[in-house]
Amino acid sequence: MVAPFATPTARVPKAAGFNCPSCGAAIALQAQGWAVSVVCGACGAQLDATDDNLKVLQYGERVTAKPRIPLGTRGTWKGAPWDVIGFQVVTITVEGTDYSWTEYVCFNPYRGFLYLSEYQGHWNVIEKLRRRPERERGGLQPTVELNGTTYKHFQTATAVTTAALGEFPWELRLGDSVVSRDFVAPPYLLSSEASGSEVTWSLGTYTPPEVIQKAFGLTKPPMQPIGVFANQPNPHAGTPTRVFGRFAMALLALVLMLVLNITTAANRTVFERAFSFSRAEDAQATVTEPFALDGRTSSVAIDLESDLDNDWIFFVLSLINETTGETREVTRQLSYYRGVDSDGSWSEGDKRETVRIASVPAGRYFLRVQAEGGEPGRASASYTVRVRRDAPHYGFYGIAVLALLLPVVFAVVPSASFEGRRWAESDHAQTSSSDDDDE
Repeated sequence: MVAPFATPTARVPKAAGFNCPSCGAAIALQAQGWAVSVVCGACGAQLDATDDNLKVLQYGERVTAKPRIPLGTRGTWKGAPWDVIGFQVVTITVEGTDYSWTEYVCFNPYRGFLYLSEYQGHWNVIEKLRRRPERERGGLQPTVELNGTTYKHFQTATAVTTAALGEFPWELRLGDSVVSRDFVAPPYLLSSEASGSEVTWSLGTYTPPEVIQKAFGLTKPPMQPIGVFANQPNPHAGTPTRVFGRFAMALLALVLMLVLNITTAANRTVFERAFSFSRAEDAQATVTEPFALDGRTSSVAIDLESDLDNDWIFFVLSLINETTGETREVTRQLSYYRGVDSDGSWSEGDKRETVRIASVPAGRYFLRVQAEGGEPGRASASYTVRVRRDAPHYGFYGIAVLALLLPVVFAVVPSASFEGRRWAESDHAQTSSSDDDDE
């Protein structure tokens, strides 16, 4: 809960000693002349710091909360010294659960006030803004713009002061509440606080705990952050962009390779013949006449095409070198079914298939074709076998694209997961359909 902006003049206030009118404990004011209220560390009474006698504004109880940065600590931020003079605990209630964070008031007689906030190890350095954002837009997720940066709405809640110690540049009372609206553009958190007709804006910058520890000379190791905070920078944010750039370059190279493959491949038909398959025998083998595979060692494509209709055939294809007897064997099944049901016409399978054999050296070859199977009651079926030399193979490029996509997936998932955990704590968390049904 950040106070209205105030800038001290050149007059440097000196620490002044007083006694608490409630319990008599000694109180030293560090920002006399700028502090508006002070909370006694002994009895918890809220006192009027502008009154010479420190008039009691509200009686309280001894504060048991322990600041991570003790009051009176002097630190350095952006080259200027700052004294920690105030500490408060602020609480919001969301769906019946209380969430509390701590805030610190820091004072420099020449620069005014600086604020720190900490929630579960997440720190923000907060400065009061002198002006409102330039533009606000409504909608399902409102946004505001400040200095050319767009901030997305994160959360709206009623924030209540539940504990306090030290000096504050506003009149503080326990139980004071403001309506707080938070907008994020990591690492920045833009917040408005409304109390009655008064609205103030502040800008927080996410700061690692190690930086806070060094700035204020804290000897105790800082608490490590738990979870993901509203304006915490995404450590994976730049990775998808870099990986997408490399993916685009690799994909372009792959396309160029494909074009080169298509334009340089001979894709020459060296054999073609039609066959008839009779179901009278369980299996039938046919040997073709020899054909030449010349040129460099390259792939061979065998195309199968049939007149199947609600039927299937299984093929065993053996490409045999006439001279050496070396055999390369592949199998393929053709099936095609169609019909009509309550949803309309349907079909599955294909009457055409292509099987490829890689790296076949030049020579004379023949093909042994064995066909078998089929639906009972079918007398015969016709099919054509075509052999092509040096045919372009597109499957490799499909596999290559999938391989290139893997790093993209591994880059996007951590970043998306981090953002999912961030927004899960906001007013704009995604809910599943089952959650909606339960509601």
